[in-house]
Amino acid sequence: MSHVTTHVLDAALGRPATGVPVRLDAAEDAERSSWKPVASGATNDDGRVPDFGPDQLPAGTYRVTFDTARYFDRTGQRGFYPEVSVVFDLSDEDAHYHVPLLLSPFAFSTYRGS
Repeated sequence: MSHVTTHVLDAALGRPATGVPVRLDAAEDAERSSWKPVASGATNDDGRVPDFGPDQLPAGTYRVTFDTARYFDRTGQRGFYPEVSVVFDLSDEDAHYHVPLLLSPFAFSTYRGS
């Protein structure tokens, strides 16, 4: 299983958000001024990216970026946030990190899932 996983739910439509392009990057410096791509994919029919990056990652700061503009365009919704980025610290190399996104055209929320 991927060390970092994600799941996107469309709260406005009440269903998983399919086809959302998602990217995982690693910070290359402490100031987070440079990022290195780690993985990318798109959400499936269940709103998940099944193979999202490697099974193991080193401790560090990571960013998951959701291309919400492409998703909203495809579903005929007009969204306020064209992109959502969630930056988090992966401190426990043995733990699983789940970064879900609850999405609507004018709001989003995220949390550390299980």
